[in-house]
Amino acid sequence: MNKETESVKNLYAGMVDREWERLDRDDFHRLEYDTTWRFLKEYLPARGLVLDAGGGPGRYTIELARRGYNVVLLDLVAENLERAKEEIGRAGVGTHVKQIVEGSITDLSRFADNSFDAVLCLGGPLSHVYPESERWKAVSELVRVVKNGVPVFVSVMSRYGVLLATPEGFPQVCVDYDMVDFARNGDDYNFGHGGYCHFFISAELERLFNRSKIKIIKKVGLEGFNTDEVTTNNFAVKYPEAWKNWLKMHDVFCTDPFVVDASGHMMIIVRKL
Repeated sequence: MNKETESVKNLYAGMVDREWERLDRDDFHRLEYDTTWRFLKEYLPARGLVLDAGGGPGRYTIELARRGYNVVLLDLVAENLERAKEEIGRAGVGTHVKQIVEGSITDLSRFADNSFDAVLCLGGPLSHVYPESERWKAVSELVRVVKNGVPVFVSVMSRYGVLLATPEGFPQVCVDYDMVDFARNGDDYNFGHGGYCHFFISAELERLFNRSKIKIIKKVGLEGFNTDEVTTNNFAVKYPEAWKNWLKMHDVFCTDPFVVDASGHMMIIVRKL
């Protein structure tokens, strides 16, 4: 395990509660979750065995199980998986969770080719893989273990999205970082005060997948134009009717190429050929 991966493992071991609560914390974060689910519902098969790769404390695993899917949850961080076991028990969906496995998305060798009816890698696990050659390996593995003709869903953190959010949300970053280097390369070696993260542009994410035998179905900007958390949450709370209309616009334009790159997280959906 390289030092960048070790830093990510240590970072997330200390923020299990935050990760469990993140997608339901406020309107801004629910937007990522709700938009993801919009496309999961559209492209997931009606039933089957799903790999939730890098699934953390199990937010998507539990909802998949509630909807009748059988699920294998894999994550790098043992502490995340312990929390997942607790939450799966509370939700009463344990019969649908077939395995809970500690491991990396760069090595899925425990699973045979064509094992799954869909693969999810959501919230940014691929963003925490270093170096680029390991990201190629992760994508190859995610595609290898899914059956032909069925989907893989991968979301990552967006370079332009975080840059758009920086003036309002992260101004100190412009003091502490070489912003020209970050804008060019997307590498952050002090993510969350200690971890590694690679921030993508959509063309780069597409290139990773185009080395495999896949068809790109869709790319989605999960938060859309809502780059800054504080501004978005204030808008949603103070102007609820306006927020409803804004969300209608988001649903229409979240797949626009500009919006994909401008969003905080972007998702690519591919089908294995």
